[in-house]
Amino acid sequence: QVQLVESGGGLVQPGGSLRLSCVPSRSIFSIDRMGWYRQAPGKERDLVATITSSGSTNYADSAKGRFTISRDNAKNLVYLQMNSLKPEDTAVYYCHALVHHFNYWGQGTQVTVSS
Repeated sequence: QVQLVESGGGLVQPGGSLRLSCVPSRSIFSIDRMGWYRQAPGKERDLVATITSSGSTNYADSAKGRFTISRDNAKNLVYLQMNSLKPEDTAVYYCHALVHHFNYWGQGTQVTVSS
């Protein structure tokens, strides 16, 4: 079992930045892959970015060049730095962990991009 706790969401103006954090309940080194997904109202949950235990990253096309996923091994957490935010980035952002083919999800954090 893995519990995931997200933080860092909020309201930001277009062009602004936010940094999301996700803290897992077990060592980050024991998790095969962590990532961020998002779900806008009336839409499916979509991949934003992932990072493996070896540090390899993967991004959705919509996130490339604007978002950065990273790990802080000392603090045992994963970040999602989001820059140049757009209104279409508005969604609930979910932290995800993959451990031995099992999927775990956080409760989600709301990100709203609006002027």
